[in-house]
Amino acid sequence: MSRKNTLNRRQFLTSAAVAGAAVTMGAGSTLLTSCSGGKAAKKQAIKRLKKWRIPTLTDMAIDGKAVKVGLVGCGGQGTGDIISLTQAANGIEIVALGDVFKDRVDGSRERIKKETGQEIAADKCFVGFDAYQKVIDSGVDLVLLVTPPIFRPLHFETAVKAGKHVFMEKPVSADVAGSLKILATAKMAESQGLSIVTGTQRRHQRSYVEAFKQIADGAIGEIVGGEVYWNQSMLWYRNREAGWSDMEWMIRDWVNWTWLSGDHIVEQHVHNIDVFNWFAGLNPVSATGFGARQRRLTGDQYDMFSVDFVYENGIHMHSMCRQIDGCTDNVSEVVQGIHGSWTSVGGSQIKDLAGNVIWKWDYDQEKQNFKQTNPYVLQFVDLITAIRSNKPVNEAADTANSSLIAVMGRESAYTGQTVSWEQIKGTNMNMLPENPVLGPMDMSKYIVPIPGKEKE
Repeated sequence: MSRKNTLNRRQFLTSAAVAGAAVTMGAGSTLLTSCSGGKAAKKQAIKRLKKWRIPTLTDMAIDGKAVKVGLVGCGGQGTGDIISLTQAANGIEIVALGDVFKDRVDGSRERIKKETGQEIAADKCFVGFDAYQKVIDSGVDLVLLVTPPIFRPLHFETAVKAGKHVFMEKPVSADVAGSLKILATAKMAESQGLSIVTGTQRRHQRSYVEAFKQIADGAIGEIVGGEVYWNQSMLWYRNREAGWSDMEWMIRDWVNWTWLSGDHIVEQHVHNIDVFNWFAGLNPVSATGFGARQRRLTGDQYDMFSVDFVYENGIHMHSMCRQIDGCTDNVSEVVQGIHGSWTSVGGSQIKDLAGNVIWKWDYDQEKQNFKQTNPYVLQFVDLITAIRSNKPVNEAADTANSSLIAVMGRESAYTGQTVSWEQIKGTNMNMLPENPVLGPMDMSKYIVPIPGKEKE
């Protein structure tokens, strides 16, 4: 890394310092838990967690008026999301598709027809950087926003201003300016009675929801710490092909470029960070982290991060994520309380301080009681039920908060400095190009960060 880049990271820190209820389970269903061993401590409900909304997780959304849907971002994730939506509710009409690239639109259109039987009209298939606007203006009731994360805040704001319900994938932002825009737009959506669900599907997974309810009721006592992990093999990448401009290559290879994805601590590990924020119901104070790049083949991101997050009551949450082949995998969360702990390792379960399992989620019984157990579908069950029952749900602010916490951890690792919550919010870091076009970019800007300084 050049000295110029190091100074920019330090300037970022300097300027920042100056700127200074129950799940709806269906009739006759029972709570799917089992207990064994250990003497349970006296429970005392955690009041701050009792205000959290519990989602509707029936097999299908309630019936009602047809919902016309448009998709912005026609890659594998976006197309998969819209197919999951059709499995969650009757009366879903897919009417519009939009993406920067025509081949993505064509591929999505073909897969949707094959898997759902619905064919999208040719004049409702839009290509280019303005495709999102055309989808929003195409007469839809609900828009799915599944482009690279850097574009999400602008697309969300446009959709809400047009009065559309929104599903948007996580993370909802890749930088500070985007997170703040999401927070402002979330308030606008709330004032309009719009429903907003994000792609943090663990909040719609029965095993996680029931564990949250147990913790809120005091099963492990007050939260005193936690650990979250997403360690896996390397994700996909795209080598540059002849004829691709700088911008086209970066967008097609977007999971490897920080300005587009936020780096994998933001793009992927936000899931686990969000679980801890949700279960603890606390706000962060600071992050001290480090990371490195050793194996990645394209882009400007790190391969690994390790971050110590400090929360407002002095507790610590350790965050670890890695994308390297041939290493131990671990995708899980642990929340420690004064009376015991909850973990997703080996299934959702709560143990007392002696290590005895005092509660666990019964996955076999869940399969017996419910036809639908896929959280990627259940998140849409919740969304469509909220829309049709006129009981809005709005998850945008929570996911914006989790996304910004991940950004704080990333910037601490990139710079080698402790970054406070007030510092990161004060930077207004904006990585979105002002007028993106499929042309040349100043590629000298996109280099791998190196923390600290050389030995003098």
